[in-house]
Amino acid sequence: MASKKSGGEQPLAEVKFLTVAEVATAMRVSKMTVYRLVHSGELPAVRVGRSFRVSEDAVHDYLKGAYFQAG
Repeated sequence: MASKKSGGEQPLAEVKFLTVAEVATAMRVSKMTVYRLVHSGELPAVRVGRSFRVSEDAVHDYLKGAYFQAG
């Protein structure tokens, strides 16, 4: 198993990128919601041609930060 770089970053070859549709499915939201998060800067993404790719880690980090505990 490859070790992570300092700072907790994975080597780029090991980063799994998701399409906007895959992110929307994983988060159970619409694609438009994902586009809004990307354009607002809340969800980091890479532009590839005319589309965006979001790292799986960015999705996990966003969800961790957005977690709301009631009560």
